[in-house]
Amino acid sequence: MITQRLQTELDQAKLHASLLVRDLNTGHEIGIQPDTEYATSSLVKVPLALATLQRLHHGELDGATPIRIEPGGPTTGPLGLSRFRHPTTVAIDDLLYLAMCVSDNVAADALFDLTPPAHVTRTLHEHHIHGITVRHRVRDLNETPAERLAPDETHLAHTLAIQAQTAGRGHRIPQLDVTLANSGSARAHVDLLQALWKPTTIHPDVAARLRALMADNVVRHRLAPEFSTDASTWSSKTGSVLNHRHEIGVVEHRNGEAYAIAALTASHVPARQQPATEALIGRAARILRDHLRAN
Repeated sequence: MITQRLQTELDQAKLHASLLVRDLNTGHEIGIQPDTEYATSSLVKVPLALATLQRLHHGELDGATPIRIEPGGPTTGPLGLSRFRHPTTVAIDDLLYLAMCVSDNVAADALFDLTPPAHVTRTLHEHHIHGITVRHRVRDLNETPAERLAPDETHLAHTLAIQAQTAGRGHRIPQLDVTLANSGSARAHVDLLQALWKPTTIHPDVAARLRALMADNVVRHRLAPEFSTDASTWSSKTGSVLNHRHEIGVVEHRNGEAYAIAALTASHVPARQQPATEALIGRAARILRDHLRAN
């Protein structure tokens, strides 16, 4: 069976994974451990964007409102506003772009200041999306052991991340503990994608804006190589923290086919750079999609 073969390949690569592919037109799906929860890292920016866009739609927020961003704040990141050296102001609409399209952590936390985590979780529940819990801002991800070690010692943080997990999905590192961190499963994230691509309770304008932001995502190194073609559109969001590597997205083909895909993974190889693992995640998702498409 295809799932058993892929599970064996993932095990051999020391990659734990929760994968799900769903045909958005038929509802048919195929997955590997799709209900296993993971700490979701930057995937949280999708429900954050949904809650923010809904408040904009209801007139609770104005997208043109400028938000002042000071340098040297508590939220850091490898790019975007965290690299700015001087104070700046950014409109709420533009913070949404930065958070979703370049995964800007400072922009995301500026949005969380307007719409706190508990509100974001309530928004998901209002739209009957369960299995994703938003508990904290992005800045909490800046406090893992990796930030306290020198760059050439990052493997030690990954070793701790691998060894410190408990059988019940708890973890000595809070950012990876599914009872403390932002968390969710592949199935829950595919449900979120379906709610955005086939909206029933989400307003069509809100869903369309969020789909457009995901289509403009520039972080495209994990699943995108397997699903981006001249005859398709790949809309996605990645999430990474320590040994966790995730991506969720939808591939839409010109013939009308559309597939929602979620890949949540944890590598048990203590290394920060793992191009072969990134490639395996994409290839496994592509094999599942192709099997679903053929059957």
